[in-house]
Amino acid sequence: MDSPTKPAKLPVNIHDGADPVVPRPSRNEAESAVRTLLAYIGDNPARPGLRDTPRRVISAFEELYGGYRESAAEVLDRTFEEMGEYDEFVLVRDIPFHSNCEHHMMPFFGRAHVAYIPVGRVVGLSKLARLIDVYARRLQTQERLTSQVASAIDDVLKPRGAAVMIESEHTCMSLRGVEKHGSSTVTTKFMGDFREPVQQTRFLAMVRGHGR
Repeated sequence: MDSPTKPAKLPVNIHDGADPVVPRPSRNEAESAVRTLLAYIGDNPARPGLRDTPRRVISAFEELYGGYRESAAEVLDRTFEEMGEYDEFVLVRDIPFHSNCEHHMMPFFGRAHVAYIPVGRVVGLSKLARLIDVYARRLQTQERLTSQVASAIDDVLKPRGAAVMIESEHTCMSLRGVEKHGSSTVTTKFMGDFREPVQQTRFLAMVRGHGR
């Protein structure tokens, strides 16, 4: 059986890009803020249908933004050294995710494709999917999300290369503003050997499913 190994401990908030921690309001303060917003849009926070909404909203926030309480370094911490003679890249494609943009706090969602070229050890495939959620479950921009995932893989696993591609639809563009439903945004980040055009071409071909 493969034996998992643990790399040296790394900072918990590796490449989080977060601002210095600010004092966290109490649950009561957070719920009060929701009541204020309900009144601001013109509804009555005291009516029966909205009476429990602040509590529900804050509970939903704790789930939707759970990534602030998780660490990329810990997710990628357990690796396996039994690789045989494998020296190609590992790709996990079509990882579904949802996040919320930091500009309007509206959802964006889609699929992520993640690849890396291992050196001496591999990480469990489910960990790459979990890594997406660590960063997606925060207020985000798609560009930063793409970069953070690639940088975490590069820093923790020390591979020969890492590649991340994210395709998503932003509701701040489809449900408001220009209201262009169905438009998609694509971002990529290539590191190490994936900066070479040949490797990028192979990655993109496999992501697009050529040869399926």
